[in-house]
Amino acid sequence: MRLFRLIQPVDDIEVAAAFYAAVSGDPGERIAVNRHYFTCGEVVLACVEAPLEHREPRPQRDPRIVYLAVDDVEETFERVRAAGPRWVDDTIETQFWGERSFYADDPFGNPLCFVQEGTVFTGR
Repeated sequence: MRLFRLIQPVDDIEVAAAFYAAVSGDPGERIAVNRHYFTCGEVVLACVEAPLEHREPRPQRDPRIVYLAVDDVEETFERVRAAGPRWVDDTIETQFWGERSFYADDPFGNPLCFVQEGTVFTGR
């Protein structure tokens, strides 16, 4: 079994496409009128805007965090800040398990964590 796609629910596909393109440095690909895909290694991050009648209220703080390994966490930190997140950490920190990272919420409140490649901890 392997993970190949992760759905990121968004309220505005244009805002989502612009945010994730600015953060990743890649324009991604519009798959359908309400879907925009970004390739993250072997996994697709699929931004999906559900029709209004099918949207469910989200909790204040979604416990599901998407972790993204990046080549340069400092550069990514600046790109995320410039892209217009709902919230972003004040600084990059090194966690007690060794990961250098920072947390942010995309414009829709979806929590993200950006981790410096080479410090990623997978539990092994």
